[in-house]
Amino acid sequence: MKSIFAKFSKVFHTLKYLRFEQFYFRLFYKMKKPKVDNLLINSNNNWFWSAPALNNQSFYDDEKVSFLNQDGLIKNSFDWNSPHYSKLWLYNLHYFDDLNSESYAEREIIHCRFIDRWIAENPPCQGNGWEPYPISLRLVNWVKWFSRKDNVDSKYLNSIAMQADALTQQVEYHILGNHLFANAKALVFVGAYLQGKDAKRFLDLGLKILDREIPEQFLDDGAHFELSPMYHEILLWDLLELIDLADISQNPSLLERNAEWRNVAEKALTWLQSMLHLDGEITFFNDAAIGIAAKPQQIFDYAKQLGLSCYGDESILISNKSSGYSRVNTGVYRLFFDHANVGPDYLPGHAHADSLSFEMSAGVQRVFVNSGTSLYGVSPERLRQRETAAHNTVVVNGQSSSEVWSGFRVARRAYATLLKSDETDGVVTLSASHDGYKRLKPKIVHKRTITSNAEHFILLDELSQPTDASFHLHIHPDVLVINVEEQKLMLQLPCLTLVQFECECPLILEESTWHPEFGVSFPNKKIIVPFNTGRLSTKITILKDKS
Repeated sequence: MKSIFAKFSKVFHTLKYLRFEQFYFRLFYKMKKPKVDNLLINSNNNWFWSAPALNNQSFYDDEKVSFLNQDGLIKNSFDWNSPHYSKLWLYNLHYFDDLNSESYAEREIIHCRFIDRWIAENPPCQGNGWEPYPISLRLVNWVKWFSRKDNVDSKYLNSIAMQADALTQQVEYHILGNHLFANAKALVFVGAYLQGKDAKRFLDLGLKILDREIPEQFLDDGAHFELSPMYHEILLWDLLELIDLADISQNPSLLERNAEWRNVAEKALTWLQSMLHLDGEITFFNDAAIGIAAKPQQIFDYAKQLGLSCYGDESILISNKSSGYSRVNTGVYRLFFDHANVGPDYLPGHAHADSLSFEMSAGVQRVFVNSGTSLYGVSPERLRQRETAAHNTVVVNGQSSSEVWSGFRVARRAYATLLKSDETDGVVTLSASHDGYKRLKPKIVHKRTITSNAEHFILLDELSQPTDASFHLHIHPDVLVINVEEQKLMLQLPCLTLVQFECECPLILEESTWHPEFGVSFPNKKIIVPFNTGRLSTKITILKDKS
């Protein structure tokens, strides 16, 4: 009975945050499946897509493909939907990202054959390839690729139109967020590429969605509202390509929105700059991994090509208050502090239970890292990577700060409050709290204060009542643990810099794993500091080089 109640509670506290349209369209799409017919369309396209093609190679010959660090063979129609591969891997297969990879020109014949095979082996509205998200990404890739051709056979134009028509019948209003944005972008690309009344229908719907979603999805400080640096990169790149499409196509409907899109993009570029380690890559808050989105420098280079400003702020302290992330930059180390909520209440699917976590790097070397993301789907490992213990923060009574479950669900969730953000004479004080543990007995509020100067910082974790708790801290795999004492350990970076960790209670050193990319797992070390007094102070100091 207890387990049944717990399951009901999770479902109730997950569903209660959803919008009416999410319920409505989920039910509507279950009852009404998309149907498509041949459309009378043509393309007198007078623009040529010449923007950077940066995707990784994923097609290797007429059958061999590779996605998410996993190889596969597509020999027949069955393999497009083979249960031997994960859903995410199959989605990537249907994206056709290789059409816009850095070396796409070398595989023209392979691309033609794969496109022909896709049309022949994926009947309309059947299988993974006809779901709205893969349709969206594939359409953009196909439009870019075909725009570079002098003559395009009508069967390809007809397939593009049929896919766009299917997309209009299953726009992801039941999911919203980055999925809905991808739907809109695809419809705009198709509408700007094709000619005729259906093309205008696609364009008008895509722009209508963007007019609603861009102000919703990009916060005042420039962050994408799902609060994942990886998805921020993806959505920012999408926005840059829409700006580029307006410039290239000179479509009047796009041009009238171009100034506003540019304004939003510049704020988003500034936010991205504030969330990068000195190795040039993103922090791992919520679902985040390297290798899915364009690299940050590629994003900045593209933005500059489009005439956008993207200047980095080297201030000692930056607090992005709308999104809930702060950065401390002393010149010796960078520290990123998460005082964010899980994201929009109606869309926490990419959230982790990482409230009040932090990451730190010394120079270009990451030292303390969140565990990253190596897989989606529903599995114990997916759940483990989302739980609080996989992040650099405090676990109370063995529970996560937000009730993450399944692959993309959050029931009761933490709400964080930034209490102080101050820099005076090089000393930074950041303080925030969250209420995620108030669902427990006793009800607990976790407050974390970070006091930082040029070469060290102190973490003070305070709980509103004494209870069993533990501070978890994950060490980058390249950092060597060279000395362990009861309440202190020493870390050595590859550059020989030493980092000292000191705490008030005995520490435990355990084995763990770090996941910088999908399909990748590296062994690393993890510090655990149990405490039951309601208070724990730890000090982290960057020392001189060992040499």
